[in-house]
Amino acid sequence: MTDTEHARDRLTDERERATLLLASLTRDFDGIVEASADSNADDEHDPEGSTIAFERSQVSTMVEQTRARLADVDDALERVEQGTYGLCERCGRPIPEGRLEARPVARTCVACS
Repeated sequence: MTDTEHARDRLTDERERATLLLASLTRDFDGIVEASADSNADDEHDPEGSTIAFERSQVSTMVEQTRARLADVDDALERVEQGTYGLCERCGRPIPEGRLEARPVARTCVACS
């Protein structure tokens, strides 16, 4: 397997995980919104713990982070197709394999980060 095939496979796996996570978080968010629409509760003064608004905000943030991760993976897959994956976007030198293993969507080498 070539380095390009390995990178593509790793990124494709990451894309699949992010897509599944996004679907799950979206269902959670929709469930929270639906539950709050059916409730007359004063969630801002609930002594039992976190508010519905807090939960909604927390899940919304995770949805946005996952969407950003998915966009990063798609960008990295595009760099694979263009033949620029693994090259630092600032200095043009190769990004060490260890960095790409830890952060497959890396755009820069450690020195340029």
